[in-house]
Amino acid sequence: MISLDEAVTARLESHGTRFEVLIDPDAALSIKRGEFEGDLEDVIAAEDVFEDASRGDRPAENDLEEVFGTTDPMEIIPEVVKRGEIQITAEQRREMQEQKRKQLINRIARNAVNPQMDDAPHPPERIERALEEAGFRVDPMEPVETQVDDALDALRPVIPIRFAEVTVAVQVPADHAGSAQARIRKFGDLEREEWQNDGSWVGVLTFPAGMQNEFYDLVNELTSGEAETRIIKDSDDLNVR
Repeated sequence: MISLDEAVTARLESHGTRFEVLIDPDAALSIKRGEFEGDLEDVIAAEDVFEDASRGDRPAENDLEEVFGTTDPMEIIPEVVKRGEIQITAEQRREMQEQKRKQLINRIARNAVNPQMDDAPHPPERIERALEEAGFRVDPMEPVETQVDDALDALRPVIPIRFAEVTVAVQVPADHAGSAQARIRKFGDLEREEWQNDGSWVGVLTFPAGMQNEFYDLVNELTSGEAETRIIKDSDDLNVR
């Protein structure tokens, strides 16, 4: 379950009675769209249906039976969300908007590069400033995934930007190969790997280009800066020079 502070109220009025449930806002939107696939118990603040959630008042069981054909809250909650309206306060809207804004900036920064600077990653701070300059407003009621394309359209007149992937070959010396390769291989899609005669490990990974600095930091941490890396165009080339 989630906390009351994280929940919004979904409200349905039917047959002269009001029904309210407390639920995560993103989950509520997913349920409305018919896209929710998670566990309902994980996204509600109370396994209950209220007539007035702020006071804790509950509707009569016969009202529940009349409107929903059941008194089971776990069956009623999705129906209230689907058929009702999602109520959010101004403060909740501001908090949701700020949370979505941070998620959007992080999503873009991890995937986008500057094509005028040899596809170097854009720092999150640059993305944030550019979105502000572009006047882009994040919709707190829409998933981040559906806002990325609009955000990129807004960013392009302000900064050179595009989404890209990068393929990097990394060679880990034998002294670090055993432990380091296990974590490095999980960073992206492992295209190829090979153990060398000297005990070193060579891997070719593809991942969002905006995550290059994060990748190099991880490799340096795991190998005490002794690994070699090279951006490659051909994933068949396992040689690191």
